[in-house]
This record gives sequence, structure tokens and C-alpha cells, in this order.
Amino acid sequence: MDLILYVHGKGGSSAESEHYKPLFPQYDVKGLDYQTFTPWETGREIYSAVRNFKNKYQNIILIANSIGAFFCMNGDISQFITKAYFISPIVDMEKLIIDMMSWANVTEEELKTKSIISTSFGEDLSWKYLCYVREHPVKWTAPTEILYGRKDNLTSYETITSFAQKNNAVLTVMENGEHWFHTDEQMQFLDNWIT
Repeated sequence: MDLILYVHGKGGSSAESEHYKPLFPQYDVKGLDYQTFTPWETGREIYSAVRNFKNKYQNIILIANSIGAFFCMNGDISQFITKAYFISPIVDMEKLIIDMMSWANVTEEELKTKSIISTSFGEDLSWKYLCYVREHPVKWTAPTEILYGRKDNLTSYETITSFAQKNNAVLTVMENGEHWFHTDEQMQFLDNWIT
């Protein structure tokens, strides 16, 4: 039997994998609940889990959401993945951090000096995190399909298009989709796209 592995985004959980069971009845469907939240820790955690799954399953199909997709790419697991489905993936973490710094009116100098700065929109900015993503650009080679909402407020259309072209990924755009696919209409679109 083959595996569908679901990796959630921020604030999500492995329980979201239940949604995919009826869509892939011929597969084992499992959600991965990572316990860490920095790319250097979470990347290792995901790599280790996927390598273990590879001992049990011939094919692993990855479904990864938002920052979960970033953590998977950062974990360098391409060689274990037969195919990937990315939903609203964070594909350029450095750009997202720079954007968040500008939303919070924080300069690089300030961040470097203070190391961590909390923002009014609930995200902590971290100098260590920014340096890490600059020093470890993601490499991704698994065949990938991307679902992107045109109203995504975290990743621009230009950024997602550029990533898709560079990585030979197939990009599907939902015009009234958002970063978080959650309405009935959005979920119906997602289900049709993935099957």
C-alpha cells in the first residue's frame, strides 16, 4: 500500500488529514504532527519521519499546507516523495519575513540588535530565522502541483508563478481562493483539484 502524508500549516493539526481519506480510499492516509516550529528543527523532524515511512511504503504522496510545505522543502525530502500537492505554500520565506518586517515597521538593523521582535499581528520576527532562511535556500525536485488562491495575503502571484516555473510545478489558481482554504466553495475546489 502507498501513503498519503499530510503536513499541516500554522495552527493546524494532523487531524486535518481525515479530510483526505475519502478522496484517497486506496491509500493509507496519515497526518504528521510536528512538534517544533523553526525550520532547522522542523526540517530535521520531517526528514526523519518521512525516511521512516519510506521503509514501510513504496510511494509517498505528500499533501502540505502553507508553512508545512516550506518545512517539507526545507527538510530536503524530495528524494522520498513520488508526488506533492502544495496548498497555499510558503515558497519564499525570506520575502515573507521581509514583508512582515515592513508591515511592522521593523528594520533589519533593529531586528539584528533585538534578535526577536513581537508584532501587532501576532508573529514574532526573529533575526536567527531570517539568517537561516537566507543561508539555506530551499531545493525541491519532487513532481509538484500547487493550489493557490488569488486573494492569498502572504504570497504574491508573481512569487508563486516564479517558484512554479523554476521547479516545473503545475500551478492551479482559484480566483476567489484565499491563503486559508476553508469555505465550502474553496474546499470543493480543492477536492476537485486534488482528485
